[in-house]
Amino acid sequence: MMLGFLLARAGVEVLVLEKHADFLRDFRGDTIHPSTLELMHELGLLEEFLKRPHQEVRELRGQVGSESFTMADFSHLPTNCQFLAFMPQWDFLNFLVEQGRRYPTFQVAMQAEATDLLEEHSRIVGVRVNTPQGPREIRANLTVGADGRHSLIRTRAGLPSVNLGAPMDVMWMRLSRRPTDPGQTFGYVDRGRILVLLNREDYWQAAFVIPKGAAQEIQQRGLPAFRKEIASLVPFLRDRVNELRDWKDVSLLTVVVDRLTRWYRPGLLCIGDAAHAMSPIGGVGINLAIQDAVAAANLLGPVLQQGTPSERHLQAVQKRRTFPTRATQRLQLTIQNNIIRRVLGSTKPLTLPWFFKLFQRFPYLRRIPARLIGLGFRREHINLPQQIQH
Repeated sequence: MMLGFLLARAGVEVLVLEKHADFLRDFRGDTIHPSTLELMHELGLLEEFLKRPHQEVRELRGQVGSESFTMADFSHLPTNCQFLAFMPQWDFLNFLVEQGRRYPTFQVAMQAEATDLLEEHSRIVGVRVNTPQGPREIRANLTVGADGRHSLIRTRAGLPSVNLGAPMDVMWMRLSRRPTDPGQTFGYVDRGRILVLLNREDYWQAAFVIPKGAAQEIQQRGLPAFRKEIASLVPFLRDRVNELRDWKDVSLLTVVVDRLTRWYRPGLLCIGDAAHAMSPIGGVGINLAIQDAVAAANLLGPVLQQGTPSERHLQAVQKRRTFPTRATQRLQLTIQNNIIRRVLGSTKPLTLPWFFKLFQRFPYLRRIPARLIGLGFRREHINLPQQIQH
């Protein structure tokens, strides 16, 4: 959607396909980082964007056993917004649709599910789509696959990938929030368990981190045992875990960390999770995807204004975004393998690791994770100029 908006803003004819009738999907990534907010500022849309429902977090805090600590402090970032914004993804997407529709070259087709690629002479020339009116074919100078970690587009294109592994999965749920609850986002860690709570004002969006493939075993132990685990880890939730009445109230995210070794074919480019599925660590996935979109718009926009991008142009996008993708995934894998795997495998009470104790003793150290999370690697800027409307 971001790429479509940026290209349409530059006068390129764009059609964005969305297979559902709306964007209302629970537990989609909704962590908007300062790097993304800075792009909104560059577009002149920040003030309007921040009128949408959101929560602002200036510090990331956690609790290991009975010890609390501050891990990241965003208040020193060299950006207009020195905070993380938690905004439901449907609000973000609807905002981009509204902005895109200001341009005559921008179109969105809802309930339009891509089912296959159109190929002629070894070149992708469009997609086959199922719509309420029946199947149709859509042809384009460039087809972009941005359909997530289970991308049909990359599968149909036969693009090779490498699976980097993940030691955990995540069970998402919502629990009611009360005015007396802690206000900031908290991660709770203790013997073999991790629970992350995201403040959504009237409810908590809760992520219970489990060992890879353990969901079935947890379900077999029963919902009462699962509720008890949550309550023992975060006691203030004890009086509301009964809101989980059925396993249908719990959504499983199977964590995958992978990336394509080649993001493109003639006439086709993959970006976002379709090119590199990220771990939920740091909530970086949506922001890395938006950075991909900005890079693709900057590099391909001038070409698309004239015609069809060559393989060399598509390769330039992958080349531009390979380092930040690899660096981010390397950081995620280091955290997964050295911290999360150990926590999930522990049976004894945990104490605060020495490096987090340093964060408490030397607060300026908190700026390091804030910068890595909030700005990431190789930040993109809006370089594709807006076409003057007549």
